[in-house]
Amino acid sequence: MQPSTLGPATRDMTKAPRPLSVVVLGAGKIGRVIAAMLDQSGDYRVCLVDHDAHRLDGLPRTIAVRAGDPTEPGTCAALLAGADAVLNALPFHAAVSVATVAARLGVHYFDLTEDVAATHAIRQLGQGARSVLMPQCGLAPGFIGVVGHDLAQRFLRGGGDLFDLRMRVGALPRYPSNALKYNLTWSTEGLINEYCNPCEAIVDGRRVELPALEGLETFALDGIEYEAFNTSGGLGTLPDTLAGRARQVDYKSIRYPGHCVQMKLLLNDLRLRERRGWLREIFENAIPMTEQDVVIVFASATGHPPGVKGEGKRGPLTQASFSARIGGVDDLGGAGHANAIQLTTAAGICTALDLVASGVLPQAGFVRQEAMPLDRFLANRFGQHYTRHPLQEMSA
Repeated sequence: MQPSTLGPATRDMTKAPRPLSVVVLGAGKIGRVIAAMLDQSGDYRVCLVDHDAHRLDGLPRTIAVRAGDPTEPGTCAALLAGADAVLNALPFHAAVSVATVAARLGVHYFDLTEDVAATHAIRQLGQGARSVLMPQCGLAPGFIGVVGHDLAQRFLRGGGDLFDLRMRVGALPRYPSNALKYNLTWSTEGLINEYCNPCEAIVDGRRVELPALEGLETFALDGIEYEAFNTSGGLGTLPDTLAGRARQVDYKSIRYPGHCVQMKLLLNDLRLRERRGWLREIFENAIPMTEQDVVIVFASATGHPPGVKGEGKRGPLTQASFSARIGGVDDLGGAGHANAIQLTTAAGICTALDLVASGVLPQAGFVRQEAMPLDRFLANRFGQHYTRHPLQEMSA
């Protein structure tokens, strides 16, 4: 393994000498792709960390690697010492402990967590922090929040009214072959967390919690039938941003028809939501992984846009929408094949880092994912992965 040579921590990355020193925690499905993306850019000196040294094999020599347990505070502090930023690709339950160490050291922190409680805790850490603390920077939460906020501002900016904002995201197998019509493409723990925890939403202008797996709906997109239902964490911080400004805001995961009823059987009727360890074992031993997946992003907003200046009138009832179907890539440098969920999730967190490093985003404190302007996100070299690999053209 190559030694890590990380530079001094800095509060303002825009004034730091290039390349910036970045630690990526977790050499799993997403972490290796994150490390490869940053390494290929040439602007980041990357160190990839995992508790299992064998998972650090097969990487380009330009990526430093270190074996260690980042969930242990002392080890984590040693791993982050001297770094400019840390990108946390560990399971959701490691988010708060790593963020706490990063805040204490003044290291910029980014993660992919869908866990609502973890995000609330990290927000508290952000008060008075010397560095950026920016959780939920993946696909959902993450990019979908950037899209949702952009659609909302088309109505709210200038005095219009926003009635409904609906966000739907799915990472699906292109060729489903089992009763669940699903294959594993990312963190099993994260998937179970989304299916079991309460879901934030705005209903009649008020923030509420809705049960996961409820709110089932069916729809067709480009001639393909889907279903969608409540899952936890996808809205990120949008309920805070839009509370009192929108009537209805919700997030649902997209699946093929029939998936929701099967999950209710497992989680509710067989009570496996009370045995999450068992459920994880069942999933990982019975549901195959796939590299042939598709990420579907669909969001729509309805309301009255602002009227003509000086007339004091609202525009007509209008709907604005955004949709994309994104595939994987066969060769992403040192990461090799990257499926669609790996590609879009890694692109989200790398874009967040890049926008902080370039001064587009604040340089300290808690930063929400919707602080990233959609146009700046999609124009970014990492964000462009959302437009480079569509299974059909993106529309907005």
